[in-house]
Amino acid sequence: MSVQSTIENKLNEALKPAFLEVVNESHQHAGHAHGSTDSHFKAVIVSSAFDGVGMVARHQHVYKILAEMMNNPIHALVLKTYTAEEWQKQQG
Repeated sequence: MSVQSTIENKLNEALKPAFLEVVNESHQHAGHAHGSTDSHFKAVIVSSAFDGVGMVARHQHVYKILAEMMNNPIHALVLKTYTAEEWQKQQG
């Protein structure tokens, strides 16, 4: 299973998101330290698990879910976390 699929599975299981998008951005870091094919990711997560939770706590929660993958194989993870209401506003 790819690193991206593993990330998606872990987040789906833990957060039951209404929307989840995980993008492998490793190709943008080729030649950099930790610039492997599966090291840099971006995730957009919309979940009721974030209701009433501040941004820092949301990110900490996601990092905890992916803890065993952080540093190796994941070197960088950009997070966009939303409640359903925030996501609706974001989508205009």
